[in-house]
Formats: sequence, structure tokens, C-alpha cells
Amino acid sequence: MAIGGDAGRVVGDGASAGDDNIILNPEFDNGLDDWAGSGCKIELHDSLDDGKVLPVNGKYFVAATGRTDTWNGVQQDVTSRLQRKLLYEVAATVRLSGANVPSAPCDVWTTVAVQNSDGRQQYISVAKSQASDKEWVQLQGKFLLNSTVAKAAIYIEGPPAGVDLLLDSLVVKHAQKATPAPAPDFENLEYGANILQNSDLDDGLNGWFGLGSCALSVHDGGPRVLPPMAQESLALDDEPLNGKHIHVTNRAQSWMGPAQIITDKLTLYATYQVSAWVRIGGQAAGAPQNINVAVAVDSQWLNGGQVLARDERWYEIGGSFRVEAKPASRVMLYVQGPDPGVDLMVAGLQVFPVDRKARMKHLRKLTDKVRKRDVVVKVTTSSGGGGVEVRVRQVSNSFPLGACIMRTNMDNEDYVEFFTKHFNWAVFGNELKWYWTEPQKGQLNYADADDLLKLCSDHGMCVRGHCIFWEVDNAVQQWVKTLSTDELSAAVNSRINGLLTRYKGKFRHYDVNNEMLHGSFYQDKLGKDARAAMFKTASELDPDALLFVNDYNVESMCDIRATPEAYIDQIIGLQEQGAPVGGVGLQGHVSNPVGPVVRAVLDRLAVLGLPLWFTELDVSSANEHVRADDLEVMLREAYAHPAVEGVVLWGFWELFMSRDDAHLVDAEGEVNEAGRRLLQLKREWLTRAHGHADDNGEFKFRGHHGAYHVDVVTPTGKISQEFTVDKDDAPLVLNITV
Repeated sequence: MAIGGDAGRVVGDGASAGDDNIILNPEFDNGLDDWAGSGCKIELHDSLDDGKVLPVNGKYFVAATGRTDTWNGVQQDVTSRLQRKLLYEVAATVRLSGANVPSAPCDVWTTVAVQNSDGRQQYISVAKSQASDKEWVQLQGKFLLNSTVAKAAIYIEGPPAGVDLLLDSLVVKHAQKATPAPAPDFENLEYGANILQNSDLDDGLNGWFGLGSCALSVHDGGPRVLPPMAQESLALDDEPLNGKHIHVTNRAQSWMGPAQIITDKLTLYATYQVSAWVRIGGQAAGAPQNINVAVAVDSQWLNGGQVLARDERWYEIGGSFRVEAKPASRVMLYVQGPDPGVDLMVAGLQVFPVDRKARMKHLRKLTDKVRKRDVVVKVTTSSGGGGVEVRVRQVSNSFPLGACIMRTNMDNEDYVEFFTKHFNWAVFGNELKWYWTEPQKGQLNYADADDLLKLCSDHGMCVRGHCIFWEVDNAVQQWVKTLSTDELSAAVNSRINGLLTRYKGKFRHYDVNNEMLHGSFYQDKLGKDARAAMFKTASELDPDALLFVNDYNVESMCDIRATPEAYIDQIIGLQEQGAPVGGVGLQGHVSNPVGPVVRAVLDRLAVLGLPLWFTELDVSSANEHVRADDLEVMLREAYAHPAVEGVVLWGFWELFMSRDDAHLVDAEGEVNEAGRRLLQLKREWLTRAHGHADDNGEFKFRGHHGAYHVDVVTPTGKISQEFTVDKDDAPLVLNITV
């Protein structure tokens, strides 16, 4: 039976897109009808523990007892009542019971188990929360079925074996669309104005106080120029500082430092840039010291910027933050980080709202230089070619713009249509990772990667190989962790040989060993040469693939493990060991990005002479308009920088993103403000030109790199031609004879 006129969206008879709860007997008014235990028994109760545990929604609740594993719990078959490509919201009321309940709360979760019509099985994690035997709690989440389903069931499960799991009620409904919030009102925001009181210290320490028992004093001898990132944002090349700085002594804890209350000076959703000079005292004795500008928003901590001071020089610290929740009762900015006993000095600290529109104008000018080329269409006719009409239309931009896709997304034709229409590169979310292709030793699974690769090949899309290895300990499958050194070495060789031999020539890039700034599993087990050996072997097996390092937080200056300098040192170290590093991956999981901060990182990394790529870009904001602005900042900064050779988004579809409030398209296919901004930029980066050839038969324009179509119209007819504008400093001359 077709629902809503779309037979392709039906799972089975009785599927409903209405507001009704699809769960039968949701509050157990009909006893245990329609319910079953999953690997355990279920019992109906109206109370437990001498009346201390009572139902909260109806007259009864159910208890899952005799549980011997975490997956044991309560289940209901929902096969005939779900509709594909619809977003469902789930609310389950649960608690724990019995003699074996741990003292600390433990996880309970909701899972939808699906067997697709092609026989593939899928387990969709819907919601997770911590529960105890003290009170009822609610699990809330959402899910969507991409494919036609042969069988589906919903499960409540999770606590340790021996713990009874209670379910009071379960509601699964078609999720109603929420009305998007309007764009924030920044009309009265004074861009570039420092919100800190007495930042120049001309009034001593007025407005400042020390956290804890530390002592503050004002001294001369500080820098007399603004930090470079602030100069670029404020367009002030020669604005002097007065040389005064705060000197912090008697620091008994790392969090002690200068602070200021800024509660009433912030505008919700505005992006604030942080800029300062910082320095440590000689007490550090050469030990590197972390210095951080922190923002305490009630009980929440925000990172306003971070730097690692290795000596007693002045260091620039730059970053950003944004407050999105309801107005806070107290917001405090403070500088912290060095070890107890180490003096801290701060000069020229500024916090100011960023004028993103002004930055965009600047980036358009840079883009014109970096991503365009002069073109001369030279028309020759029997009468010379002067005056003929020329119409130029760019068909596609050659700049690599990609997105992440997973095997389950292939079953949703709406997802595939958006993906193949708007992107020219791809990366797989999990399907090429070792823990996916070999979850158990010797049990190889390349079927999902094969399917995705065929989809991309069929649509002419280039693909990044992510990733051969992953250096972070918690991303290594358990069977690999149990191997001896010799066994691990053999397994590593088997993995890289098997993968790159199978897919030789199929992947344009490989992330060889993911996140080496944040993990060292293979290096610790196999020695300091292990990483370089991976690069060398990969190059031998697939010489045409560009081999990347890939890591996170580098672009944000908020992580002392992932500074641009640390990344550069790592890459140079690999090269000195003979590793053929061919590209630098910046994952780009960013929050409240500020253009000059991002640009400063790109400039530093560009000295390597290697192509830079944003490999996993996503931005997150509950407000779609702010999310759109964040995305535009990142895309424009990347497109305007000569060292950046591609951008890949880490997803775009709701529920299939690694971060909340990051999607560009909602679960049911509606493009939101952030998605519209992406499409707007793509249109802006396509050139159109229309006019007439001059007396020399020449029509000149400057266009983005990519594929073009030109029509030359004369009184006797029209001639059309396709051509490509490649990157080059010399003008492209296109000769057309009519």
C-alpha cells in the first residue's frame, strides 16, 4: 500500500506518517501483548520494592529480568509500522532495579535493529542515557530508515548483566519539523570594539582581579604592536600598544591568573576573537608551558585560544568563542595554564566581535587572484570578428569540493542525488577503516567499500582513502591490541598490502596513519620508524596516490598537542626518515571560526610546500544562520588561500553527522540555511560573461578555473565550443574561427 503517493517509501502495510505512536500497547494496558524479552524474561508490574517504584505514565511497567548480557532487554517488532525516509523521534522512560544495580549510574540505550530487503543487517543507535534505581529517566533520540526493510524491531537495552531493566512507556512518532530560529540581531553590535575594561592598563589594575591566591601587578616592557591576527581582523597595521603588561606571581595552581567579568558585554551568537601577547617566567627552567585564555560561562568552560610557550619570549595567542545558550548569569574570562610557581605575563589582551561581512569582501579580492585566470576569446570571421556576440557560461568549477558518505546512505536516493549533484570528491565515513574491513582477525569485509567506490566511479567522483591506519588507541580493534610485536608487524603488513593491492589506482589520496599528533599506538608497539615505513610501503604499492598526514584541531589554535609548529615538526621528521608525505590534511571540525586565525595557520603550514586539504570539515551551531556563516567563513578562507587544494565536508545530512547541529540538509531532505549558503557559494564560484568582441575580434574576461561552454553568435548563425580554464598566470587564448 502506498503512503503519501510514494510507493518507494513504504516498509509494509500499516506504515504511518502521522502523529500516532507506532508502538502497540505502549503503557502495557494490555499486559505484555506485542512485547517480548530480548535474551531474557519480561514481567509486568504495578509496583516494586514495597511500593517505592511506581509507574509514571500508566498503570503498569515491565521489568526485564534474568539478563546475562548488555544486549538483553525489552523489544517490540515494528516491521509493518515504519516508513522509510521519514524521521522518527523516540522517548522511552526507564530505570534500573534489583540487587545488582551498581552504585554509579550506567548506560541504557535504544536501538533499532533492521534487516534490509537485500539481506543486510543494520543496528541504529537511537538514544543513550545514564540510569539508576533512584528515579525514572527518559531516553530521547531520533532515527531514519534509508532502505526498504524486511524486518525491524526496537530494543531497550544496555545495563550490565544481572541488573533488571524497567520500562515504563515507549513512544515512537513521526518527528514534527521545528520552525528554524531567525537570524540573530547584530544591529547594535560594535564590531572590533574591545569588550574588556582597562585592557591597556592605563588605569592600573582597575577591572582586573587575580584568581586564587596569585598576585597581579602592572609593569612596562611588553610588546608595542598588536598581535598579527588582531591586526588582520581590525585592519590596523601600525596601531601601537603602550608596552604595559600584567605580571602574575605567587601562582599556587595552574588555573591562577588575571581575570575579568564580561557577563553584560556579550551578545548571544556573536563570534568573539581573542588576541593577546603572553609570556612565562624563568621559573619554568626550559619546560614548555601551556597558556590558555579560558571563558567560564556559568558551569561551562570555553576555550578562547591556546599556545605552548617553550622559552621566555612573548608569544601570540589567538582564538575565538561564542555563547549560544540563554543569557548566562556569570561569564568570566581568565588566562591560565603554566605550572604552579611559574610567573605569567599578559599584554594587549583584547576580546572583540568579528565583522564577518568585512572579511568576506577581503576574501573575494584574494579569491580573484588565486582562483581565476584571464581568458581571451579571439574570434576570426571573414570580416575580422569585431562586434560578434560572445556568451560564456561555466559548467563546473574544478576546485575539489567533496563530502563524506556511508554505505547506509546509498539506499536513500534523495541523499545520493544531493551528493552526486553538488560534490565532485568523496570520502567514506568508516567503510575503509581497518576496524571495519577486518573487525575480527582474518574476517575481511570490503563489500561496503566496494559498493561506495562503484557509486563514486559511476558518477565520475574522485575518492580519498580514509584511512589505512589510525594511530589513536581507542580506534584500534581489540584483536590487534592483543598481538605480540612480531604478530602486529605481520598484521600491519597484511593490512596495507591487502588494501592497497586491492584498490590500486582507485583512491587519489590516502590518509596513511590518522591523527599521529594525538596517538602513538603503532609507534609505541613497532618503534620510531613504523610511521615512515607505512608511508614508504604505501608509495611502493600505489605510486600514483598522494599520501597524507591527517589530524584535528590544528586549524583552531586550541590544542597544544596540535599546533601548526608541532604538525610541521612531525611532517619534516617523517620526510627526514624518507617518508613520501604528499599532502597535509586538516580535519576541520571547527567551532566559531575566525578568518584571520584560520589564515594564520594556513600561512604557517604553507611553508612546507605541500598541498593543504580540509579533509573532514564541519561546523556546528543550533542557529542555522550562524551555522551558515561559520561554513561560509571556512569555505571562503580555504578557497582564497593558494596552498589549499581541496575541501571535503564530513557529511551534510541530518543524523549522519558526527556532531549535532552540523547538518546542511534535514533528515527528510529539506535544505536548511547552511545548505543554501553552500549552494549560493557554488553559484558564486561559477563565471558567466556576455558581450561583444572588440575591433580586434577579442572578448576578454576573468573566470574561475573549470569547464566552460562558449557561444559565438554572428548574423549568419552560432558556433559553440567547450573549453577548460586551468590554473596558470598567463592568459588563456581561445581561438574560434567562424
